[in-house]
Amino acid sequence: MASPSSSLAARTALDLTADLPVPALEDLYRDLHRHPELSLAEHRTAGLLAQSLRKSGYGTTEGVGGTGVVGVLRNGDGPTVLLRADMDALPVTEETGLPYASTVPGVMHACGHDLHVTWLAGAAEALAAGRDTWRGTLVLVGQPAEETGEGARAMLADGLYDRFPRPDALLSQHAAPGPAGLYPHIPGLIMSASTDVDVIVHGKGGHGSRPETTVDPVVTAAYIVTRLQTVVSREIAARDSAVLTVGVIEAGTRHNIIPATARIALNLRTQSNDVRDRMLAAIRRIAQGECLAAGCPSEPEIRVGATFPVTVNDATLDEQVAEVHREVFGAGTVFDPGPAMGSEDFAHLAVDQLPYSYWFVTTTPADVWNAADGSGDLMTQLAAVPSNHSPLFAPDLSVVGAGVRTLVSGALAVLSARADGVRVARG
Repeated sequence: MASPSSSLAARTALDLTADLPVPALEDLYRDLHRHPELSLAEHRTAGLLAQSLRKSGYGTTEGVGGTGVVGVLRNGDGPTVLLRADMDALPVTEETGLPYASTVPGVMHACGHDLHVTWLAGAAEALAAGRDTWRGTLVLVGQPAEETGEGARAMLADGLYDRFPRPDALLSQHAAPGPAGLYPHIPGLIMSASTDVDVIVHGKGGHGSRPETTVDPVVTAAYIVTRLQTVVSREIAARDSAVLTVGVIEAGTRHNIIPATARIALNLRTQSNDVRDRMLAAIRRIAQGECLAAGCPSEPEIRVGATFPVTVNDATLDEQVAEVHREVFGAGTVFDPGPAMGSEDFAHLAVDQLPYSYWFVTTTPADVWNAADGSGDLMTQLAAVPSNHSPLFAPDLSVVGAGVRTLVSGALAVLSARADGVRVARG
């Protein structure tokens, strides 16, 4: 049975979102989707979000951490709640065939950040219009460069919590594959850490007709890639989730030239620092061993690059938000699917262990979901539909209003209710 506070938050959220300007929000979403911008270049996107926040009555600042946007609405004594949406697109060529497909060659909103911005703009308007129902302060953040792991830290370095109110709770959500209309919550570990690693193999270049005079870094790189496949399967315990992906192999310029160097780009996904450290040690050992076996003139370079932290929900706060989502959308729409191997930089914003809740909104259109062959198995069906980062990722427009409602109800779960301003839900 829902608590009185969650029932009140749910009724208020339904009231405040009963008359959402859905056509206008859909137009904003289509506009953002047509004009994707890469990390730290989200100038147009940030401008549209800032314009929307100002129109809704928020004190709005642009250029925070590069292209970040912060909107603040103070509404009496009460908790300070931060709502965050990431804004950047990906270097992906769109293949959806949508009438509002990307007009930028080689760039696409393949991860749903255009939806995130739309949801934030819609929630900002609804919460501002219904400020007679709640007390506290809203801090709305349009964050750049989530995909590269730079944006949250850039905003913090630019004084996010010095220049703007420090939150008591942080909320964020992410578009995900799955039949539209579900809201997965995980009270604890929800997203994994990510670590990029570059391995540079130094060989000895020469003519393709005289390999005996060279030390071929391509062959050595191939041995390293093959050996790396044993790291997870043979060095990590079955109870520990981990992924090692070889994303790039680069070497050479011509068919008949044996190059002097080769580069291997790796990505690790882990759910603990211990597993990450063991995987990094294994990568160093394997790369050094293969280079020694090949007679490379120098040891390989191992460079650790971009890193994302684990995302671990505050269990109490996440259950508080999940309870309201059950009230708003129905108990069967909220469930715990277990941690995902994907990664986020949202946790960087939770400095000094500020509590946060992060959840998913499933977005796969019904016809796409029903056409996918899952043979009755949910996970098989999930693997068959376009996921985030796919050139075919195309969320259903029905989630535009739903995603606004999740943010509004999540915020109201934390903000203080005003007894003299509670409305009766319509409809």
